[in-house]
Amino acid sequence: MKKQTQFFDAIVIGSGMSGGWAAKELTENGLKTLVLERGRQVEHIKDYPTTNMAPWEFQFRKRLTKETKEEYPIQRKKYAFNEATKHFFASDKKHPYTSPKDKEFLLYRSFNAGGKSLIWARQTYRMSDIDFEANLKDGHGTDWPVRYKDIAPWYDYVEKYIGVSGQKEGLKQLPDGQFLPPMEMNCVEKHFKGQIKENLDIDMTIGRTTNLTVKHNNRGPCQNRNLCETGCPFSGYFSSVSVTLPAAQATGNMTFKANAIVHSIIYDEQQRKATGVRVIDAETKTTTEYFAPVIFLCASALSSTRIMLNSKSESFPDGIANSSGVLGHYVMDHFGYGFSASVEGFENGYYNAHRPNGIYIPRFQNIDRKDLDFVRGFGFQGAAGREGWSRGTNLSGFGADFKSEMSRPGPWEFGLSSFGECLPYYDNQAKLDPEVKDEWDMPVLHISGEIKENEKIILKKMAESATEMFESAGYKDIQIGNPDSYKLGHKSHEMGTARMGKDPKTSVLNKWNQCHDVPNLFVTDGSFMASAACQNPSLSYMAFTARAVDYAVESLKNKTI
Repeated sequence: MKKQTQFFDAIVIGSGMSGGWAAKELTENGLKTLVLERGRQVEHIKDYPTTNMAPWEFQFRKRLTKETKEEYPIQRKKYAFNEATKHFFASDKKHPYTSPKDKEFLLYRSFNAGGKSLIWARQTYRMSDIDFEANLKDGHGTDWPVRYKDIAPWYDYVEKYIGVSGQKEGLKQLPDGQFLPPMEMNCVEKHFKGQIKENLDIDMTIGRTTNLTVKHNNRGPCQNRNLCETGCPFSGYFSSVSVTLPAAQATGNMTFKANAIVHSIIYDEQQRKATGVRVIDAETKTTTEYFAPVIFLCASALSSTRIMLNSKSESFPDGIANSSGVLGHYVMDHFGYGFSASVEGFENGYYNAHRPNGIYIPRFQNIDRKDLDFVRGFGFQGAAGREGWSRGTNLSGFGADFKSEMSRPGPWEFGLSSFGECLPYYDNQAKLDPEVKDEWDMPVLHISGEIKENEKIILKKMAESATEMFESAGYKDIQIGNPDSYKLGHKSHEMGTARMGKDPKTSVLNKWNQCHDVPNLFVTDGSFMASAACQNPSLSYMAFTARAVDYAVESLKNKTI
């Protein structure tokens, strides 16, 4: 059954990291904007049911039951998934996708207002010209149609609005931003920073995060509870639910529709434009068509790709705006694994609260010259900490002496997690599965991905570098994770399936995130990425979105789209 059609000035598909920004910018420019979210509505504070619960108030002490593991076999592999946060993750059983056994891709999804902006790690880094120029210089992928100077003003714009705490370091591979006061490293982290700089000339900084260290734009500050993934009632970190969507709502120009599953984008053969979207109500399964002169697709990289592939017409039998045939190809994610070491001494070193942030070691390879047996590079994130009372679960003992011992902090340990840049490979692909459909009769995604020789060399270099850094600091009992356990997608930074480029024959989008083939369709989530860099990408998604909206609004005024 089809409902009556409705008309707006703009349509935004998705309400997460990029969708929230598109909604804010469009509505603040006066456009009556429809925001479509396939999942449920989530209101700031009201819909954070576990955010003030103590661990002992949970029925299973935040652990996962057999039933939960069966319903969320993929999602439960994410560090943020537990009894306190599972309501922000999509059920794998209800929302399936497929992968070949030998090229399995881990896809983490959050189908609700705010998307993964509610459960992200909040690390916020700029890309540099080293990243924007890499494809051209080493011949992997298509050349970015932009450079750092094009995006720098928009990085400024976004950082000033959302609030990013961090330390300026003057590094060419990690441009400084508009920072709030940085969080403080603990004594072991300060020691490690000094040792690796003195002995190895490797830089380390405190993580650049959207956790607010001071009150900012009537939000926060962060309370250092480290319960971010349950939702923050203090608005102490950025999510679209607490920041950009309320800003859009305040204009009076936003119409928000939850449980709205976008089936496809409607393409007009005569106008050669996208005229609207076809939407299925998740609960009633009725269909509505919404129309607007400009559409922003921000459903997350692979969800947006799925919508585009499912949007077939006479002009685009393989998916809208896909004359190049590259839509769905070049899936990328960051990759890496973990390392740890024990730290002797520092028994008198303590720290307060639960800092929701760690340290960052920026890429230090292939910066000024190519003198290694691989291209691109990797960085590390991590933290030092002391073992707490929970170590008692693995120790024998009881009574007053045991309790007294558990009340004192345990020994120090330093943990690192590596993040490497995956090159764009054509055969890392997301496509529609011709045999499997979801409950709304739409084909699910079939995602196939793997790391290749360059990434395998980097995995070895990660272990060598982590070991060298720990040894230079005098740390002991170095533990190295299993590099063979990594599956593409685990870092949750999937990107690249509708990449930017200068040539319409080899890319989907131009430098404005505008489809080469369909000028009033913009795609601004991670699918636009032409390369992955090794930094967390969310800041780039937000900056490119704000920039694309600015261009789209001017184009509407000038009647060029």
